[in-house]
Amino acid sequence: MNLEHRYAVTVEWTGNRGSGTSHYRAYGRDHVVSAAGKHDIAGSSDRTFHGDADRWNPEEMLLSALSQCHMLSYLHVASAAGVVVTAYTDAAVGTMRQTDDGGGSFTSATLRPVVTVASADMVETATAAHAEAARKCFIASSVNFPVGHQPSAVVVGS
Repeated sequence: MNLEHRYAVTVEWTGNRGSGTSHYRAYGRDHVVSAAGKHDIAGSSDRTFHGDADRWNPEEMLLSALSQCHMLSYLHVASAAGVVVTAYTDAAVGTMRQTDDGGGSFTSATLRPVVTVASADMVETATAAHAEAARKCFIASSVNFPVGHQPSAVVVGS
């Protein structure tokens, strides 16, 4: 079964300070990401690249997409395996290497999910479920760099 799903977003640059891109430091990197029926996301570039540190940058959004996708895949796998998850957090990290010509790419990402389960007899299955979730994550399957996992599981009240 090959189902195709389509997604649409709009990105609008809002960083014209009056002279457009007349000079590298003359324009802002601010932009707005929007999609029909959703709240806008205020974006910019990383502060290193003259962006607004108070706004999401594309690198953070890529890492966030990886983390969210794994979490959603994981919750599905855990539920199907009879694991009762009561909390889930992830402190994901990623590394991007910039090249001399101003380009660059991500070289790795590591997800570090901490899953809270309802009972101690679920810990082993809960931990093992991350491997299947990683295989099912659409975003991780779409990137050309390794996405590692350092999962842990704890029991409610411990």
